[in-house]
Amino acid sequence: MIDLDHLCINTIRMLSINMVQEANSGHPGMPMGAAPMAYVLWTRFLKHNPQNPTWPDRDRFVLSAGHGSALLYSLLHLTGYPLPIEEIKRFRQWKQRMDSKLPAGWDKDIPSFPPDPRGMATRSAGSKAMNAIIPHLPWLIGGSADLNPSTNTALQGLGNFQYPRSEERPIQGSESGPLSYAGANLYFGVREHGMGSILNGMALHGGVIPFGSTFLVFSDYMRPSIRLAAIMKLHLIYVFTHDSIALGEDGPTHQPIEHLASLRAIPGLTVIRPADANEAAEAWRTAILHKEGPVALVMTRQVIPIIDRSRYTPAEELRRGAYILADASSDQPEVILLATGSEVHLALAAYEKLRAEGWRVRVVSMPSWELFEKQPEEYRNQIFPADVPVRISVEAGATHGWHKYVGSSGEAMGIDHFGASAPGKVLLEKFGFTPENIVKKAKELLNRKSV
Repeated sequence: MIDLDHLCINTIRMLSINMVQEANSGHPGMPMGAAPMAYVLWTRFLKHNPQNPTWPDRDRFVLSAGHGSALLYSLLHLTGYPLPIEEIKRFRQWKQRMDSKLPAGWDKDIPSFPPDPRGMATRSAGSKAMNAIIPHLPWLIGGSADLNPSTNTALQGLGNFQYPRSEERPIQGSESGPLSYAGANLYFGVREHGMGSILNGMALHGGVIPFGSTFLVFSDYMRPSIRLAAIMKLHLIYVFTHDSIALGEDGPTHQPIEHLASLRAIPGLTVIRPADANEAAEAWRTAILHKEGPVALVMTRQVIPIIDRSRYTPAEELRRGAYILADASSDQPEVILLATGSEVHLALAAYEKLRAEGWRVRVVSMPSWELFEKQPEEYRNQIFPADVPVRISVEAGATHGWHKYVGSSGEAMGIDHFGASAPGKVLLEKFGFTPENIVKKAKELLNRKSV
C-alpha cells in the first residue's frame, strides 16, 4: 500500500501534468521532478496560512522557472488556498482575480487649494496630499532615487527605514525621525532600476502600498521594472517630477521629451499628469484607489497657476482621465483645445482670448489617456464630438500619439526635438508654448475649415 507522503507527491504530479495537457501549454517535467521537494517544503518548512493568504509575515515561495508554473498552482490548490478546481481547469486560459480594501475616511484630509495665479508646483501639492494620507494609511511607504529634496516625496517626520546605527551623519534625502526599521522613507540611492525592482518586490509581498520617485527623464533607467510591474498588475505608485523643458537650465540631458509617450506605450501603466495643485491632490487619491496596475504621477518642478474651480470644472473629474474644463457658452464648440499638466493654464488663457473675439471654444483637461479610454463610449464622444474636427492638443513633450485625439483636421502642439539650456519660461516661449501661439494656430485651423 502506498504511504500518504507518496500519494500526496503523486497527486501534485498528476494534477500538474493534467493542467499542462489540458492547456496544451507549459512543461510537465519540472513539476514531475520537483514535486517531492515542493511537498516537503510546503508541508514541513514554509510558514504560511491558506486561510489568510495575505498574512504579511508569511514565507515566500519564488518559482523562477515559469514553464513549470503548474507546480505552483497544484500546491496552492492542494494546500487549501482559495484556488478551486474550476480555476485549475482554466490553467493558462482567459481570466484571473484579486481584491483588497482601504479604511473608510483615508482621504478625508487630502487638501483643497484656493485659486492662486502665482501658483504652486504640482510636486509640492502632491507632497501635501501624500502627507495628508499617511496618518490614515500607514502602510504607504517609499522614497526616491537619491532625490527626495527635489521630488518632494518625503513622508515628513517619519524617519528613514534602515539599519539603526549609533553614529549620525547627513544623508541626502533623509527625513527627520528615527534611522531605524520604524522609518517610512526608503533611501534607495542613485539606482532607479534597483528602486523599481524593490518596489515590485514590496508590492508582491503585500501589506504595503509602495512608491518611488525620480525625475521623469530618469524613468528610462527603470523601464524594465516598470514593465514587469505592469505585466503583474502591481499596486504601486511612481512619482516622476521635472516633467518638461520648463525645468530650465539643466538642459537637454535632464529635459524629458519622448518620455510621456514612452510611458503611455506600456500596456497596463496608468500615466497621470495633473494640471494644477488640485488635480495633483486628486491624482494621489486616484493612484491609491487604482488597483489594476501601477500608476505614474507626472509632476512639475515649476510653479503653475492654481485654477479657479468656482469658474471652471472641479478637479474631481480627473478620475475620468479627461473632462471639459471650460466650454462654449452656447451651441457646439467650433474648436477644442486639449492639454495636460502645466500647459492646461495656457489653453485656458487662449480660451479667454478666443472667447473674447466671439469664437466658441472648449478646453479639455486630459491628465490621463488610460483613464479616459476606460470611460463609456458615450462619455468619450461627449468630450470629443465627431462633428467638431478642429482640435489642438498642447503638451510640452513629443507629439507621438496625440493624433488619435486631434484627428486629421487638428494639430498636435508639442516638441519633437531636444530642448536647450535656458530659463524655463524662456524655453516655453521660444518653443511656442504661449497663449498667443495657441490662439494663432486655432485661427489658422478655423479659417482653413471655412475656406
